[in-house]
Amino acid sequence: MPIKDINVFLSFFNNQLNQQKMLSKKQARAFFLGGTLVTFLVFIGLTIYSFSVENDQSNHENITEAVVRGKNIWESNNCMGCHTILGEGAYYAPELTKVVDRMNMKYDGQGEEVIKSILMSPVPWQPNGRKMVAYEMTEQEAEDMVEFFKWIGEIDLNGFDRIVSPLAKEDN
Repeated sequence: MPIKDINVFLSFFNNQLNQQKMLSKKQARAFFLGGTLVTFLVFIGLTIYSFSVENDQSNHENITEAVVRGKNIWESNNCMGCHTILGEGAYYAPELTKVVDRMNMKYDGQGEEVIKSILMSPVPWQPNGRKMVAYEMTEQEAEDMVEFFKWIGEIDLNGFDRIVSPLAKEDN
């Protein structure tokens, strides 16, 4: 495009901008306050909605003493330092939200027993070249952890596909 054509275009565009009217101070204030009010009301509405569905998705009715003990073991051993649950935690080791389902698929329904044996083992478990600490848990502690994992696996994931991915079978 020649320079003359660019100058013609810019002068036309500049004239169009100058012909538009600016908002008055009163209109600008009304526009700002109206937009702020609408945004605030949407925020309040979404906040109320979030709190109303939280209990429906939390699976709180299935919390047992074993689940609570398992959660306490999870925290005291800093399992989140390597693993994730519901996408929260570290990404060194596998995601454990549906670990019981994945292990059941991989080990023909014996997933809970496999998880317990891993947690009670005196030898570090080393899948895929990553070594897991040998916690040497008691049978009760391992059962509590499995109950915690089963409870986590039943939480409503807000429409996330509940079918275990075939790729997840290879993770463990």
